[in-house]
Amino acid sequence: MDPKQARISMVEQQIRTWFVSDERVLEVMESVPRERFVPPAHRSLAYADLSLPLGHGQVMEEPKIAARMLQELDIGPLDQVLEVGTGSGYLTACLARLGRRVDSADIQGDFIAAANDRLAASGVPNVALACKDLGRGLPGIEQQHDVILVTGSLPLYHEGFHRALTIGGRLLLIIGTEPVMEAVLFTRVDVDRWVRRSLFETSLPALVNAPVPPAFRF
Repeated sequence: MDPKQARISMVEQQIRTWFVSDERVLEVMESVPRERFVPPAHRSLAYADLSLPLGHGQVMEEPKIAARMLQELDIGPLDQVLEVGTGSGYLTACLARLGRRVDSADIQGDFIAAANDRLAASGVPNVALACKDLGRGLPGIEQQHDVILVTGSLPLYHEGFHRALTIGGRLLLIIGTEPVMEAVLFTRVDVDRWVRRSLFETSLPALVNAPVPPAFRF
């Protein structure tokens, strides 16, 4: 199938039917060439309603999950965005189309190298990638962000990202363990206050080095 037509079909058949109606998000999903970010072995499945393996136990989210995350974060053109878990770079490209600038970090150096090449080839200028371990959150709050998206799940909920939000900033986390996890949006409404809203159930691999619940003992 022609990639452009495949993107249109993806939006109409998968994304709109999953409660995504934000026209900015739909336009981004219809315009970013997802096939460029999929590993070569799975390129024929670029627009399938599937998560696709990236290596290191990580996956590329289903298109509908990516779209729903983008919609819930309500990214404006002046927003500074932090993505934790660069992966393929696809969501990075989508975030960059919606926001002013995206800082994206991943613990896997080969992910960063490949994503950097894909983003450059796709003409995405407003991103900066770094190889970092942020499994336990951000080490400080010197730089605050309007939007933070953590693309790996947190088996054990922690607040390591909350204080890196600006007032009014939004943080999206996937919390829990198999078989069902919960996508949760946090909005910082004051210096020491955040509002939590449950979004939807999903399942994604854990963020590398994120804290885990203690092992059960009899």
